[in-house]
Amino acid sequence: MTTYGTIPSGSGSMEFISRAKEQIYSGLGTRRPWKQMFLWEAFGAPHGLMEAYSRIKTNTAYFRMNYAIIVLVILFLSLIFHPISMIIFIAIIAAWVFLYFLRDEPLMIFGNMINDRIVLIVLSVVTIVGLMFTGVIPNVFTSVAIGAVVVLAHGALRKTDDLFVDDEEAAHGLPHKRPSSSSSG
Repeated sequence: MTTYGTIPSGSGSMEFISRAKEQIYSGLGTRRPWKQMFLWEAFGAPHGLMEAYSRIKTNTAYFRMNYAIIVLVILFLSLIFHPISMIIFIAIIAAWVFLYFLRDEPLMIFGNMINDRIVLIVLSVVTIVGLMFTGVIPNVFTSVAIGAVVVLAHGALRKTDDLFVDDEEAAHGLPHKRPSSSSSG
């Protein structure tokens, strides 16, 4: 008997919680050290638009989890004076985490397998409706815009010479950089 998409009860719930924590930690494991992100010596103005674009592209790939955390913190701070919105926001994030990000098996409802695209669409609609219902859409757009400006500014000003990515990360779309003293292999 399969139990896709259901939360196990009893002793199995501890296994589910343990697996969820493991997946969250592995996701956060891609976060780079904050000290490396804000290394003072690594900042400088780019020499042109193409260099700024290249830096933004490399830094966004390298620091993507850090940038996501920064944007989410800015979004969270924008909702501090809207407690109902914050509660709904936390509930929606929990739904995203458990129904989309942490699921490693197909979601089954009434014996029917639900496509990931359907889950994505439903969660997106629920998110938009939840934000509309609480009236914080202007706050959300403003905070995401501020987060984007912070990310773009950091990405353009943070030099990329010291960012070295291993082969596994390069396989996932990150640029591969090696120190000039080592040979390529």
